[in-house]
Amino acid sequence: MKWILIAGMVGILAGSASALFLAGLELATDSRMSHPWLLYLLPVGGAFMSYLYYKYGKNAGKGNNLILETIHHGKETIPLRMAPLVLGGTILTHLFGGSAGREGTAIQMGGSLAARLGRLLRLDAVDTRIILMCGISGGFGSVFGTPLAGTVFALEVLAIGIMRYEALLPCFIAGFVGSVVTDAWGIHHVHFNIGSVPALSWLVLLKVLIASVAFGLTALLFSTLTHRVKKVYAHWIKHPALRSFVGGIVIILLVFIFGSRDYLGLGIPLIEQAFGGQVPDFAFLAKLLFTALTLGAGFLGGEVTPLFVIGATLGSTLGAVFHEPFGFFAALGFIAVFSGAANTPLACFVMGIELFGSGASVYMLLACIVAYLFSGHTGIYTSQQVGASKSKLFILKGGETLSDLNRKE
Repeated sequence: MKWILIAGMVGILAGSASALFLAGLELATDSRMSHPWLLYLLPVGGAFMSYLYYKYGKNAGKGNNLILETIHHGKETIPLRMAPLVLGGTILTHLFGGSAGREGTAIQMGGSLAARLGRLLRLDAVDTRIILMCGISGGFGSVFGTPLAGTVFALEVLAIGIMRYEALLPCFIAGFVGSVVTDAWGIHHVHFNIGSVPALSWLVLLKVLIASVAFGLTALLFSTLTHRVKKVYAHWIKHPALRSFVGGIVIILLVFIFGSRDYLGLGIPLIEQAFGGQVPDFAFLAKLLFTALTLGAGFLGGEVTPLFVIGATLGSTLGAVFHEPFGFFAALGFIAVFSGAANTPLACFVMGIELFGSGASVYMLLACIVAYLFSGHTGIYTSQQVGASKSKLFILKGGETLSDLNRKE
């Protein structure tokens, strides 16, 4: 009864915050599409938000990693200011044309609100970890309309190879309530039609296996490039506001080089085109580059929706290569690249079932597992711990984080 009430409250807070965020995101995207000149304000908008974080954000600048670190060690406090800062910053990123996602914002808002609620209720250290996991589940489940995936994601994202079952029921309640509350606010999520699914056969399984290796390597490329871009920017440009200003100029130059604005913002139209087999062959690389350069420069937003775009467009291209249905391979890429980048194969598999149905479940699970394995010990969340190595060829210490492994390299 205790956690039904507490997790339900977290779900209400996270779902309402996601509803506000998604409404603002839609307004920002529509404004950018109606007023193309807003792109030229991207450097100024990025510099403004980076300055606010530099001046007032304090440890909130760690983003999702702060929530993971607090769950692991409990040494830091997640400030309430994180919620409005990331909300405003992400909306500005999309208003001016940065290539970013939305899950990071929802998770940070959910985590920030859950942390404040936990302090008000005077929860002990163990219960604080659980309520923060509820914040992750509520934010993720509500922003994508996938409460089951949100539940598993909150349990799985903390450590590679280990799941925290003590929070199973609270996370489910928070994810479910969060999704229901977002829907109650009148927010509708985008859905995609997977189309026809090939009959189960060894040939199709082989094609999916090969494609899944490509999905995993693409996730590896995305994570590695994003972290390297951040290091390069931080090395050459010390002040975060100037860093984002220069990064905004780089994105504007990329628009002129590619001669297209399709890779700005969330990229939802690209996903729709991918399911119809109408995207350029190398659209996934363009979106990957735009997103890595946007997030690497310090702009706010998540990685997951761009990963959906990258995976769906790559899958559509591979579908044409293998002479298989575009929508089928786009759906596999949609969840598999995210699986490899976030190291959450089970959550991504569950998300696939929630979004596309169970008709391709065997293929979806295979794609998520193989992509997870081939992405190596990298990921978009550097504070994610390595609970178990993906292969006995790599001997890792228990409790090491991905950032620890990066420093060794």
